[in-house]
Amino acid sequence: MKKDIHPKKYRLVAFRDMSNGFTFVTKSTAASKETVKLEDGIEYPLLKLEISSTSHPFYTGKMKLVDTAGRVDKFMSRYKTHLDKKKK
Repeated sequence: MKKDIHPKKYRLVAFRDMSNGFTFVTKSTAASKETVKLEDGIEYPLLKLEISSTSHPFYTGKMKLVDTAGRVDKFMSRYKTHLDKKKK
């Protein structure tokens, strides 16, 4: 393995799941422009996540439709005539 390829300066960073608001703190080197002050009174850099273990269907056992930018609506409008013909 190559030596000295991993970053040396890890810091505590808050990650927030935007689908349910769950926030957890862990070490990371990821850059962030936002900060958040948590219950412990310490201000952490904030990184936003679309999905985490608290909202992922594999961990929760619940199926959830994640529709990013209206993809389902775009599909339905694009193929509406085709789908209407199939129904008849």
